[in-house]
Amino acid sequence: MAFSPSFKSPGLKWVLIGVIFTLLWSSASTATKIGLKVAQPLTIALMRFAIASICMLVYAHGIRRYPFPRGRQWKMITNYGFFNITVYLGLYVLAMKDVTAGIGALAIATSPIFIGLLSIIFLKQVPPIKIMAALLLGLLGVIIAAYPLLIGTGVSIKGLVIILAGMLSYSVASIYFNKMDWQGLKILTINGWQTLIGGALLFPFMLLTYKSSANHFDQHFWISSGWLAIFVSIIAIQCWLWLLKSAPIKAGMWLYLCPIFGFIIAAFFMHDPLSLYTLAGVVLVLIALVMVRGKKAKGEKALQQQRASLIKSQQALIE
Repeated sequence: MAFSPSFKSPGLKWVLIGVIFTLLWSSASTATKIGLKVAQPLTIALMRFAIASICMLVYAHGIRRYPFPRGRQWKMITNYGFFNITVYLGLYVLAMKDVTAGIGALAIATSPIFIGLLSIIFLKQVPPIKIMAALLLGLLGVIIAAYPLLIGTGVSIKGLVIILAGMLSYSVASIYFNKMDWQGLKILTINGWQTLIGGALLFPFMLLTYKSSANHFDQHFWISSGWLAIFVSIIAIQCWLWLLKSAPIKAGMWLYLCPIFGFIIAAFFMHDPLSLYTLAGVVLVLIALVMVRGKKAKGEKALQQQRASLIKSQQALIE
C-alpha cells in the first residue's frame, strides 16, 4: 500500500508512478458515472468510504502498528473529514448526476486555484491580481468546456454549482489540514479515520434519501465502488504522496495532466463529446494552474516560505 522511496533523484520509476497517479486520479469521475447507472449517489459514496477506510486502518494499525489518534487529534480528524469527505465528496457524487465525467475531471483540476486563493485569505493577505485572474480564468475554462453540454442534456447549471461548492469545501479542508499540528500522526492514519468518520457523518443523509428500488448491487456497482475505493482513494493517493516525497516541486505537473486524461477516459468509456470548446476549456484551466504555481511576487515571499514548511511537515508525516 505504501511506496518506498528507494532512490534520491526522479527517474523512470518517478515517471511511471506519476503516470499511474494521473490515470487513476482522472478516472474517478468516470467510475462514479458508471456506478450511478445502477445506484444512488450517496450509496456509492458510502460503500467507497467503507472499503477504503477499512483497508487503510487495517494496514495502518494492524500491519504497520501505527499509534491511534489521541485527545484533540480526534476533533481535528473529524473537522477534516467533515469538509474533505462529508461535504466535498458528498456534493461531488451528487453533482455527477448532472454533469459529464469530463466536466467532473476538469472541475477537480480547479482545486489548486481555490486553495491558492483561500491560503491568502486565511493568512490575511490581500489577494494578488494574479491569483484573482487565475481563479476567474479557471472558472471561465470550466464554463467554456461545459457550454455545448449546457445547451444539451449532459450538464446542468445545478450540477456545476454543486460541484464547484464541493471543490470549495475540498480547498477549505486542504487549508485546515496544513494549518493543524498533527503531532507526528501518520498520514495513512489520518486518511483512514477521516474517511471513516466523514462517511459516518454522511450516513444519515443516505438513509433519508435511500430508495431500495433505485439501488442494484450488481457488477457495475461493485466495479465502481471497488475502483473508487482501492484505485482512487488508496493507490492514487499513495502515489501522490510518494511523488511529493520524491520531488515535491515537480509533482505538481501531474495535476496539470488530469483534465486531459479525464476527458480522454470519459470519451472512451462514457462516450462524452469532445469539441473545440473542450480543448479551449482545458487549455484555460491549465493556464490558470500554471499562473497559480508560477513565480510569486516579492510581496508573497512569506507565503511561499510558509508553504515550503508545510510541504516539509507533510513529508515528515509520510516517513
